[in-house]
Amino acid sequence: PYFTTKEVGKGTGLGLAVLHGIVKRHCGEVLVRSEIGKGSAFDVFIPIAKVESRREGVTSDALPKGNERILLVDDEPAIASMGARILEQLGYKVTAKTNPEEALVSFRSQPDQFDLIITDYTMPDMTGIDLAKKVLRIRKDFPIILCTGVGEEPVVQSAKAAGIEGFLPKPFEVQEIASLISKLLSTG
Repeated sequence: PYFTTKEVGKGTGLGLAVLHGIVKRHCGEVLVRSEIGKGSAFDVFIPIAKVESRREGVTSDALPKGNERILLVDDEPAIASMGARILEQLGYKVTAKTNPEEALVSFRSQPDQFDLIITDYTMPDMTGIDLAKKVLRIRKDFPIILCTGVGEEPVVQSAKAAGIEGFLPKPFEVQEIASLISKLLSTG
């Protein structure tokens, strides 16, 4: 699931890993057909949910919501777009960027226009930790959430040492991100 067709340093190969995690959480399957020289096809199967069999849990009305301004940074356009939609449904105003350098330029130009940053860890040219370090030089104690599919302890320790307080493993549930955002914004 960590395969990428992009050049070295230009992609993470996390797209299939994220897809796999989402589909498995929904009790689905991903079938792959691949033929050398012709390409690959992915069939995604997710069971139809029945209204009466909805799992008990948190409804969207019970999720923590807000109206703060979030800068979302992920080099995968589909993930950035999906993340922005989820955050907007929670009431947040979102600026999504797929390039960490562009995100930094936006933040530098108007550092008071954002209340929180959510960034991917593995991105070409600049990691999420590197982005966080640069942001924290501009606004000390600024709340930042690092999302990572890596999840190794050295990454978390490096992130904490850089001043990052929030961590989310990929893939994550909406409840997880909503709660973490609420926690970080209420303590900030």
